[in-house]
Amino acid sequence: MKLSHLKQIVEYLKKFTKISAAHRVNDTTIKIVFDKSDAIYFNMQRSNSSIFKCAEYPRSKVYNAPFDVILAKRFNRSNILGIELLNGDKIIRIKTALSSAYKEEITYLQLEFTGKYTNVIILDEENVVLEALRHIDLFSSYREVKVGHKLLDVKPAPFVAKEYPLEDVESFLFSVYEQEQNAKLANLKKQKVAFLQKKLKKLEKLYAKLDSQEDLEQEAQKYQHYGNLVLANAATIKPYERNLHLQDYDGSTIEVRLDKEYANPFLISEMFFNKSKKAKQRAKHLHIEEESLSSKIEHIKLFIHTVNAAKDVAKIELLFPKRVQNKKVKQNDSIEVFWIEGYKVQLGKNEKGNIEVLKNARAKDIWLHMKDRPSAHVIITTDKQNLPQNIIMAAARLCVDFTTTAKDRFLVDYTPRREVTIQNGANVLYNKYKTIEVDTRE
Repeated sequence: MKLSHLKQIVEYLKKFTKISAAHRVNDTTIKIVFDKSDAIYFNMQRSNSSIFKCAEYPRSKVYNAPFDVILAKRFNRSNILGIELLNGDKIIRIKTALSSAYKEEITYLQLEFTGKYTNVIILDEENVVLEALRHIDLFSSYREVKVGHKLLDVKPAPFVAKEYPLEDVESFLFSVYEQEQNAKLANLKKQKVAFLQKKLKKLEKLYAKLDSQEDLEQEAQKYQHYGNLVLANAATIKPYERNLHLQDYDGSTIEVRLDKEYANPFLISEMFFNKSKKAKQRAKHLHIEEESLSSKIEHIKLFIHTVNAAKDVAKIELLFPKRVQNKKVKQNDSIEVFWIEGYKVQLGKNEKGNIEVLKNARAKDIWLHMKDRPSAHVIITTDKQNLPQNIIMAAARLCVDFTTTAKDRFLVDYTPRREVTIQNGANVLYNKYKTIEVDTRE
């Protein structure tokens, strides 16, 4: 960020008297609510930091690291005693005291917009580090950021910064968010669509390579015939012979080359009968494989449409949660898993996935389905009676997005899983429910 902009933002922040709440909304962004309702976001990404305002920024998860615990403990419901730009550098320093404390306890929140050393540091009155977003050792910088150690001042900049006057700081903060989000959104869409297109091409290639039922049945008959002919010509077949000349029932000769040698003709016939049996089984179950691949292809197409239709980065981040590597937990490829502000949301990609999410859901989990039409089944995992309405709305939108690409108003029913009775497969009955409207025209 420009030093000139930070100076003007600090003057803007001086109008506030309290910090109502402070927490992370993603790995590097801090949300600070001033005077109960004025939320300002501090993006502390290295070499790409910024300050912005927006209507709403969904919380990707609830953070409970030591930094987050201290941040909440020291600054939630605190009084602002002063805000300054420390030593005229790119460091916003907010001096606070808890309003409910018996003895006034001074704490500093230091937001450092210093390039690769961008950081958020919580300090006590003696300038000792209580916690930090990033801990920095002496091998990385002359200025150590370590809990329990006193923090050194940043060396003054060797130049005079140019001034960039802002007409309206608040409008500027909103524009920062809009510009950043538009650029990031376009880049993320391009990246994620390319990733999904790669998966789609792979699935379409597998689908194109599927044998036809007619070909498999003919293959089964051929191997069955070869097996019978081997038994009929057993007396003329020599041990370990690779090229067989079998006399057919009509007197013609059929030449068959074996992939490997066999000790006797009975082993050869058994091999052909096994191949015939496998071809019959593949022909019988071919429709299952076709339906599975077809449903996966349709799901990826809906996924691509949902990504292209996303209007903010938060939606893309919701669609592509960070995966936790756990070798013990086998991923079910018929279920899509999302995380909305810490709530696990599972969506069936196809009928098999719909059956799985229904079967594995607990009684208090929330089930969602589009009203009076086939759709993906969605489960929100929760032990709480009162689920936040924004979580239900976000899950309902996923239910619609992964069912249809139409632009319209849709109704989605939701109810606790205990109210849903499975009839057959993914067909269900439910009586007690609520309905929410999802408008995809927006």
